[in-house]
Amino acid sequence: MKTLANLRLLISGLTIFFIIIPIVVTIPASFTSADYPSFPPKGFSFQWYMKLLDRPEFISSFSYSVQFAILTAIISVVLGTISGLALAKYDLPGKSYLVSFLMSPLTVPQLVLGVALLIFFTPMMLAGTPIGLLIAHVIISVPFVMRYVLTGLSGFDYTLERAAMILGANPFQVFWKVTVPLIRPAIFSGGLFAFLTSFDNVTVSLFMISSDMRTLPIEIFSHMQDSFDPLVASASSVVILISVLLILLLDRIHGVGRLFGGPS
Repeated sequence: MKTLANLRLLISGLTIFFIIIPIVVTIPASFTSADYPSFPPKGFSFQWYMKLLDRPEFISSFSYSVQFAILTAIISVVLGTISGLALAKYDLPGKSYLVSFLMSPLTVPQLVLGVALLIFFTPMMLAGTPIGLLIAHVIISVPFVMRYVLTGLSGFDYTLERAAMILGANPFQVFWKVTVPLIRPAIFSGGLFAFLTSFDNVTVSLFMISSDMRTLPIEIFSHMQDSFDPLVASASSVVILISVLLILLLDRIHGVGRLFGGPS
């Protein structure tokens, strides 16, 4: 029994190590004074962050990513919340199949999903357009919001809604003044995760972008194809920092583990 516990601990430790090691390497490499990425960094300098601010393509792609991620989060919160409430409160026909369908973007490889969306959107003239990219990001973000809403409703006391209706509240008032405040942390957490999913996405975005429409992760990917310098590490560090801050905020509000059915 002790051997099995030690084995689990070893596997967990190795898993965490392989997850963290890219971050441990990338961030220090962004502070190198050399003209090429190096770890350990050669010297210490902020020059690559200053040069990053002088590159308009990175600034514009960052702004585009933020605006796009905010739009994705708003739409995903609306659709994910409605879907989660419908699945939790009503005995819908074929409910298990409906849940599997709505959660399928989490199980289908994003490479396959990107190809499928490209094939589907091309005849509709949506491929390479902001609308097409927005729809693609919403598709991969809604399941996360729905999962958080469903976990938020797992311990929901529906007698509060019935009490509000007995006191004369109409269905909209019950929803807005009773249901939403009680699951607000779950909704907000789902919105943060949707923002992060859109902001960090590369695979699906790669099939949906055009030459005049680039997100920050795509701009980093494109820059690496032309030249591999510490500018890539500094831009990646910005993405890592934003992601880590949002994950910490998410865990503080609702708990990241609840997305996967674990404790908060």
